[in-house]
Amino acid sequence: MALHDVDVVLTDSPIDPAFNVNAFNHLLGECGMILFGAPKLAAQYRRGFPRSLDGAPFLMPTRNTTARRLLDQWFDGKNIVPRIIAEFEDSALLKVFGQRGLGLFFAPSVIAAEVQTQYRVNIVGSLGDVIERFYAISLDRKLKHPAVVAISEAAKARLGD
Repeated sequence: MALHDVDVVLTDSPIDPAFNVNAFNHLLGECGMILFGAPKLAAQYRRGFPRSLDGAPFLMPTRNTTARRLLDQWFDGKNIVPRIIAEFEDSALLKVFGQRGLGLFFAPSVIAAEVQTQYRVNIVGSLGDVIERFYAISLDRKLKHPAVVAISEAAKARLGD
């Protein structure tokens, strides 16, 4: 981005002030998180949600992600100790493992219908108090590039601002 090779970065966290780049965070919107599982797992852990999740098998994003920090805080706040089966950098790969029934997994509520359809999984429950935010980071204080503006407007329409 600092070399002007990239017009925008889409991310779930604002740019770290430690980066020596004069960039601007543009909040696109936010949504809740949904817990999914293969049909058999979803049925097993839906009863008694969220207490039923203590000791349940989970597929999680890696610890260096905003989503993981939010989820860890949620578990701590509910006194739930997940049994972490695997951690993933790639959210699509995480969902494929979830589809195979290897563990429960989370995804943003804004894509819940797509996740259910594409991966043939069911909703276990909603984490209403966990909010994931999405940002466009650019070198411009105001988004100018037509493609970036279009992406921003589409995201805001879907996520709400």
